[in-house]
This record gives sequence, C-alpha cells and structure tokens, in this order.
Amino acid sequence: MLLDLWNSNKEHLENKHIQQIVAISGEGKLKDNSKCAQEIRAYLAEIDIDRIENYIIQCLEKSFPDSGLILQDLVNEVGRRLDFEVEDGLYQGTKNKIGYDGLWHAPGNFSIVVEVKTTDTYRISLDKIARYRKELIKIGKITEESSILIVVGRNDTGDLEAQVRGSKHAWDIRIISAEALLTLAKIKVASEEDTSEKMRQILCPVEYTLLDGLVDIVYTTSQDSEEVGISGDDIDKNSSKERDKKSAWDFTETKIIDSLRNQIIERFSSLKGQQLIKRTRATYWSKNRTLRVACTISKRYEREGQRYWYAYHPAWDSFLENANDAFLILGCVDLKIIFAIPRNVFLTQLQYLNTTERADNKTYWHIAIAELESNKYQLVLPKNNSSLDLSTYIIGL
Repeated sequence: MLLDLWNSNKEHLENKHIQQIVAISGEGKLKDNSKCAQEIRAYLAEIDIDRIENYIIQCLEKSFPDSGLILQDLVNEVGRRLDFEVEDGLYQGTKNKIGYDGLWHAPGNFSIVVEVKTTDTYRISLDKIARYRKELIKIGKITEESSILIVVGRNDTGDLEAQVRGSKHAWDIRIISAEALLTLAKIKVASEEDTSEKMRQILCPVEYTLLDGLVDIVYTTSQDSEEVGISGDDIDKNSSKERDKKSAWDFTETKIIDSLRNQIIERFSSLKGQQLIKRTRATYWSKNRTLRVACTISKRYEREGQRYWYAYHPAWDSFLENANDAFLILGCVDLKIIFAIPRNVFLTQLQYLNTTERADNKTYWHIAIAELESNKYQLVLPKNNSSLDLSTYIIGL
C-alpha cells in the first residue's frame, strides 16, 4: 500500500510527481470507490501542508490525465486542514447521486458545497452547482444557511466573478483560488492561537465575491512568532549577557524551533505508530484525532538550576482534553532528549504552577525545568515548593 511505502521509506516518494504517486496507488487509476482513491486519500491525510501545496502546483503547472481528479482530493484535504469535517465527492457524476466535489461541514449547522475547477476558461454551470446544494438541503444533509465555494486552480478568476455577480446565485456562491485557500491553511498551522473558526468564517458568504483580498488581509496580520521560553520578570533576560546574545538568537530562533519540533514530532509519531498532523504551530493530532500533542521548545537559560522555561496556554489544554491519548511535549534546544508528559499527569500539577495574565486578559501557565547535577530533570512546582521527577517521561531523539 502507498501509505506503508511512505511510512517505511519516505525518501522513495519525496521527489516523485503527484502523477507518479497516483500511478503506484491501488490500480493506478482514480475512480470512484477504487483502491487507488482510497490509498491516495489516506496518504494525503498524513503529509504536511507544504507537500500538499507542491502537489497542487504540479496539477496546475501542466495538466496530465486525471489531474483535475487528484486536484479535487488535494483541495478536500486542505479543507480538512482547516478543521472542516469533509465528505469526498464523486470524480464522475452519476444519475442517482449528487455530484458535488466535496462537502465541508463546520461545527454547528453550517456546511459548504465545494466545486473544484482547474481554470475558469470554460463557462461553469452555476445552476447545476446550485442544484447540488438544493438537493442536499432537500435530503437533510445540509441546512438553508449553507453555501457554495468554487475553488479555481488558477488566479485569473475575473470572468467567473462576473458570471457569479450577474446570476441569481450571487449570495450563495463564493470563489477562491487554490493558492489563497492554501494560504489560509498555512496561516492556521503557523499560528500560535487556534484560528480555525476565523479561517472558516472567511469562506462564508460576505459582501465579497472573490475571497483572495480577504486572505491577503489575514496574512498580513498573522505574522506572529512563538516565544522561546518566558519573557518578563521570571527570567533575567535584560542582563547584558542576554542582550548581547539576543540579536543573533532572534535571527535563528524560528528556524531552530521549527527544525527541532519537526524532529520531535517524527520521533514521537514513530514511537506511537501514528503519523501526527500539524494543526497549529504547536499542536498536532493523528488522522482520527484520538492522539494529540502540544509541543513547545525552550533554549537553555543561564539561570542557576532552572534551565528551561516554557508557556502552557489554555487553548492547548482545551485541545488536549478532547483526546483519549494526549501529551505535552517539552523540547530543549541543546538536549537530545524530550519530555513527553501525559496530559492526565500534567493536569494534576497545573494548580502548583505560576501564571501570568496578558494585556489581552488571556492567562498562561509558567513551566520551568530544573537540571540537577546528576543529569536528572524536574518540573518545578513553585506553589507548593516541590517538584515532579521527569525521568519517567524522557524520550531520546
């Protein structure tokens, strides 16, 4: 199977064109209810958003047999990365089935009927797409509040925009390019906060027909970077030694964090036998969402005893509490070990950690790890003047 090949030998597939990937999946031909489709979709569910982006570019740069079909699967996977519950549509419409390309369900009663087009060169039957929506409403699969999203592979959507604006379906239909949709997903996985709901709202009917402009606005306001450890009075970061190192560290911290986090997630995925998929900058989950991880990184501080400092955010805890198997993973830039603490263990210690309330009234917990002379590590619990031995939770990288 394709997924087995990916998990056992990623290098073998990394440089293959998506057309080659399809050819080695199942029967090698994308058809409804085929093994090929099943294997491709399982594979797409476990790769990162950058690889999905590369495959979409390959589908659009030069068409090939069934490039439109695999593009449909790729776009639906982007919908999943935006935390929609996605129902894959048909590759080929049939008389007795509703021929949507994808059906994306958001929390609550809102859904989006998705239509994927490689280009808007040819006029699209808006009545046909609107009929899909009406039929889905009729059978109770979606509600009247649901809308239609046309995802166009290439960015020149002027003719299609005019067609939508001049039609009776103008309020129900929105258009987005594949590039802009990818940008939304990449913003989400790069953000520290959970932006899923905001991303989904952008795709809902608003006064705009083309959504790319809105995406650009979101992108320019979302360039948040993760703190390494805790800033403020908890650590003497204003010492001359820290100030001298600050500019060099700021230049490399994001690259270092991302590289180490990727290494940590690959190691933990292998250990658990489930591929973890990036949900936000620091949170990951398995395809079935039962295994969840919040992973944060600290550099080494020169403060005596307490060498590693982190923040633990309420949003992370809310994410972890909804899983059967949940972990807080603490990484250290200068160590070849990680601390994978089960949430149910960590939860019992939260009451003993210090907290800070930010200017936006959001509160987070402070985590400090003490390094003992015998290369043992402890979670510092300042509110009861004790500590938690971390030896049980150490995993080598």
